[in-house]
Amino acid sequence: MKKILLIGLIFSVLGAFTAKAQDCDSIYRIVESYLVKNDEGRVFVSDGQVYTAFLDNERAEFSTTLYGGSVYRIAASAGTEDDYAIFTIKDMEDNVLFTNKDQLNSPYWDFKVENTIPVKVQTELDTNKKITGCVVMMIGFLK
Repeated sequence: MKKILLIGLIFSVLGAFTAKAQDCDSIYRIVESYLVKNDEGRVFVSDGQVYTAFLDNERAEFSTTLYGGSVYRIAASAGTEDDYAIFTIKDMEDNVLFTNKDQLNSPYWDFKVENTIPVKVQTELDTNKKITGCVVMMIGFLK
């Protein structure tokens, strides 16, 4: 009887991890679509990184360098609704350079960087809309 319970527990845990991975995979496709050609005809090329975090009422932080003279798009999603994910870009002194929270949680933001700068990007869920789940963020540069 104990073996059956243990096997059932193992399958439950594996099933939960698989569901989270599948959830992140489908969100990845949503975020990727924000980088490809859009209504303005702009195409952004991914920097090659996919920033992914499974959040439960917490924040994830990623560091990157933005290079001067480039036009970037940061895109993030946490599900089928565009406004589940919040992202905040800060300089290394924690000064907020941008947050989509001020833009109704817009799923992406385009900006030009004049000078090369290291930044921290925080992602979190809008807990008024979604409490737990996968957040995927990508950074692209204008092709």
